[in-house]
Amino acid sequence: MTEYLAGALILAGLLFFIAGSIGLLRLPDMYSRLHALTKADNVGLGLLVAGLAIRAGDPLTAMKLVLVWVLVLGSSAVSAHLIAQRARHRERGAWNP
Repeated sequence: MTEYLAGALILAGLLFFIAGSIGLLRLPDMYSRLHALTKADNVGLGLLVAGLAIRAGDPLTAMKLVLVWVLVLGSSAVSAHLIAQRARHRERGAWNP
């Protein structure tokens, strides 16, 4: 039963990755694309990590996977914020606050 649950979580994670990629290609502006990509990738990676943690069976390996996911959550939030801030700065001009 755990193998089916792990497989379903991994498949759901992959579907979120695909949805994020489609959002990156189809959404109209940069901010929408950035939002779709970061949200879908974070949820997709979380589901993927959950499925892999179930398959691993070892609590230490599961904790390492969760640590990787938490680090990716933090880095993707920071990088998305910096990209959006830079784009907004370029739109408004360098001298307009």
